[in-house]
Amino acid sequence: MVWLHTKKFFIVLIGAILNAIAMNFFLIPANVYASGFTGVAQLISSILGEFAPFQLSTGILLFILNVPVTILAWKKVGRSFTVYSFLSVVLMSFFLEAIPIRHVSEDIMLNAVFGGVIAAIGVGITLKWGASTGGMDIVAMVLSRSNDRPVGNYFFTLNSLIIVTAGFLYGWEKALYTLVQLYASTRVIDAIHTRHEKLTAMIITKKAAELKKAIHSKLVRGITSIPAKGGYTNDDKNILLIVITRYELYDLERTIKEVDPQAFTNIIETSGIYGFFRKE
Repeated sequence: MVWLHTKKFFIVLIGAILNAIAMNFFLIPANVYASGFTGVAQLISSILGEFAPFQLSTGILLFILNVPVTILAWKKVGRSFTVYSFLSVVLMSFFLEAIPIRHVSEDIMLNAVFGGVIAAIGVGITLKWGASTGGMDIVAMVLSRSNDRPVGNYFFTLNSLIIVTAGFLYGWEKALYTLVQLYASTRVIDAIHTRHEKLTAMIITKKAAELKKAIHSKLVRGITSIPAKGGYTNDDKNILLIVITRYELYDLERTIKEVDPQAFTNIIETSGIYGFFRKE
């Protein structure tokens, strides 16, 4: 367990460093805006620097914006996810302050693409290990626990506001390059983690009762149990069918490994669901 937490800490640390490098070496110097709360912090910092008598850095603003959503996550999501997500925010804010802002390239397209790809690698590996980089990821996790609406709508709305505001204030060329960055980062995150917001897990196990209890202690999801029999051994088994969000995939994988390492699990990408999604 100590080794697991240590490894998870280093994954979060690497993710924070990659995000800070993407911001300070590529996106901030080129005035290309990141997605989510990072982009909001970047945009507010630019506006304050141009129109206000004082300025706050992107790192400090990112930390301030994440405090209320971290408190919300602590109450609604769970301690492990919240602690590592807030740790990611703290580390990223620190590295944004510690790493100097410098131009690696004068080509705005290269800045948009490489900034988006490097940041996405940091976000993707962090999500894959059951944490997040804060901001909209935490909001998405809370929303996925409380209603059945697709969280992609919220991401789209926030990122659209960033793009439109950047376009009005700094020119539509910057807004278009921001779109390039968003596309590049989304594709890389999808490749590392998963593209679909919802996934269906089919778990074939001999420990159905113990596994159901363990999953229900971690996830607010219903489970359908289907009797099954091994085709080769004729052993009695159960198929547990559960639909989860992509933010819950890590917790599900860890729970299955802890309760029944011999279980066979098939993860299926789910394009849509009908009916009630949460467990009462």
